[in-house]
Order: sequence, then C-alpha cells, then structure tokens
Amino acid sequence: MARATWLAGLLALALSACAETQPAHTNGNGGGVNPPESMDRVLSRTFTVPAFKLESGVVLPELTLAYETYGRLAPGGRNAILIVHGFTSNHHAAGKYAYTDQVAGWWDGLIGPGKALDTDRYFVVSSNMLGSSYGSTAPASTNPKTGKPYGPDFPDITLRDIIGVQKTLLEALGVQHLVAVAGPSYGGYQTFQWAVTYPTFMSGAVAVVSTPKGSGGDAAVKSLSDRFATDPNWNGGWHYERDGIFPTMLKLRIETLERYGQNEVLARTIADPERRAARLRELAEVWARQFDPNSMIALRKAAVKFDAERDLAKVRAKMLYVLSRTDKVFPPSIAPGVMDKLTRAGVDAKYVEIDTELGHSASGPEWAKWGPTLKDFVAGLER
Repeated sequence: MARATWLAGLLALALSACAETQPAHTNGNGGGVNPPESMDRVLSRTFTVPAFKLESGVVLPELTLAYETYGRLAPGGRNAILIVHGFTSNHHAAGKYAYTDQVAGWWDGLIGPGKALDTDRYFVVSSNMLGSSYGSTAPASTNPKTGKPYGPDFPDITLRDIIGVQKTLLEALGVQHLVAVAGPSYGGYQTFQWAVTYPTFMSGAVAVVSTPKGSGGDAAVKSLSDRFATDPNWNGGWHYERDGIFPTMLKLRIETLERYGQNEVLARTIADPERRAARLRELAEVWARQFDPNSMIALRKAAVKFDAERDLAKVRAKMLYVLSRTDKVFPPSIAPGVMDKLTRAGVDAKYVEIDTELGHSASGPEWAKWGPTLKDFVAGLER
C-alpha cells in the first residue's frame, strides 16, 4: 500500500505541472486510509509536493495540504467523496482524534458508518485548503527564501489553485473519480469551482449555504486589512514576532460566531445567557490563538475573485443546493436566482432549505433535517 501511494503521488506530481520532479508524499498511516471502525481515532495527515505552480505563474517551492480520510478506497478508486470546509474552519469534518474528545467533527452527523455519507460504502476525504491555518501551506508557513513566515508576501491564490491542490492529493491517494464533492460556505465555493473546473471527475456536487459567485470585491479585502491595522501589533502584517493580534482576532471571531448562529446552537445545551456567552468566548479564544490573520486576507482575496457562475454551462454533475432558512450570510432569498442560473445552464439541480433557527451554522447540528435528502441524492448518483 505504501509503495502504491508513493507511485500515485509521483503520477500526481507529473500531472500538476510542478517545477521539480521529486515525488509527492503523504504523512500518515496505512497509505492514507483509516483502519475499519476508527471514527473515534481519526488521524489528521499531510500531503506534500516539492513544488506547485499557481494560476498566477508563481511557483511555491513546497506545498503541504492537510487532510483526513474515513472509510476505504475501493479497487478502481471510484467510491470517493471529497469534503471541503468553510472560510475559517478546518478539515476535521467527522469523528474524534481520541475517544475522550468532547466534540466530534463539524459534519459528524452526516459522515460515518450508516450515515448519509456512509463510510462503510464510501471513501470520504476531508481536505484542508491551501492558505488555511490548519496544517497546509499558508502565510504563516516558512518561506524557504527568507527562513521566516511568508506573511503578507504570500502569493495571491485562487479557488482554482485551492481545488487544484486537492485534485493532486486525490490522485496521489488513488482516487480515479469522485461520487461527489460537498461542503458548506467557502466549501460551497470550492464545490462550485470543482464542478466547473473538473466537470467529468465527479458525479455529484453538494453546495451548502453558499453561492456560485463571490462578492465584496477589493473593498472587502481592504476592510479586513484596515481592521487588522488598528491593532498595534499588526506591523503591516509582520505580526509574528510581536505575539500576534489576539485581541483583534478574538473580537472578530465572537462577532462571526454570533452572525453564523452559534449563540442559537449553544442555546440548545446552555440555557443561561451568561454561561452561553462564556462558552462562545471560549470557542472564539481557541480559534483566535490558532488562525493567522494573513490567512484570512489570502482567502478573502481568493473569495472576492471567485466566479463559477459564468461557467455553469460546463457542469456535468448533478447538483444539490442547500440553504438555511435563517442564514444571514447566504439567505434563502438568493435561491431562486441561483436555481434559475443552474437551470438555464442545463444543470440537473435540486434545492433544499433547512428549516432551522441556527442560521449559517445549521448544516452540521441540523444534520437530521437534511441528511436523508443528502443520502438519497448520493445514492441516486450511482444508479
């Protein structure tokens, strides 16, 4: 298995038009699959290629992508499902790293044995993003030319770069064809980009609380940068030797979690408002200490330029489009316009609205409300 993975990685490297010819490699056990019945001991792994050419022409001298897998790849490599995550989220989509972990992955209700994305049947790969702060090459990574973090010198990336790295990973793992790509929010951006960039590589696409085109433009990037600049430690983005900008990131995260509906999520288990606010702050503090603000800028730049809408006619996959009734980020009022564009482009698409009070965060905790539809949709892809 290890030799097969190494050979697949070498093939993937050649296909990705990288500047060097050293083999790609994965870091993990068993060639990139979890042992059977291991959702209580999921492993986070990394995949590395020695060079990767971005859409801009810039070559990253080394690129690492973090990921997790659940289930086993079938002979022929055609039972895989790719899961992609949100803007400031991570690739821990299901299971636990240890049996004693209090919280499982963010789509744990949907991924696992017998669930909508059945790991007894499918090989599920949950990929991190290029530019993210959770184990992949990003602004906080060491620039080999300087020996210091890339920081604000990190090259601009696009959604096509992000999914291009993911495709290289999948090929290294031996995946020949995807049953589906699925993800919420920024993961929906990735799903739409997958559908238009590699239209024959998947049978289905599940875009959740998202849209096929970014918004905000350069003003959105500037607004974010200007906010970071109010922190005395920002230093033009070179905050790494000044202990970061924790107070600014904490405040931003609390605002984000509240806008995403996390207060309503926590209200289901914490009735007292003060205790709930304390728990929200606790969650925000963990994130604020981990996430690099330069990653937010890099990913925001990619998001505002994202436009799969203009290429929807290229889509060959069947699509499931899912929104939340109370989402403030991508409200259900956008559904008619998106579905009309999909229909006019000839896409076989179905729309589902989650009836929930949990807003943008609903797809995970409200898995029972849309999981059966997801399960039927995925099953139908194999007919």
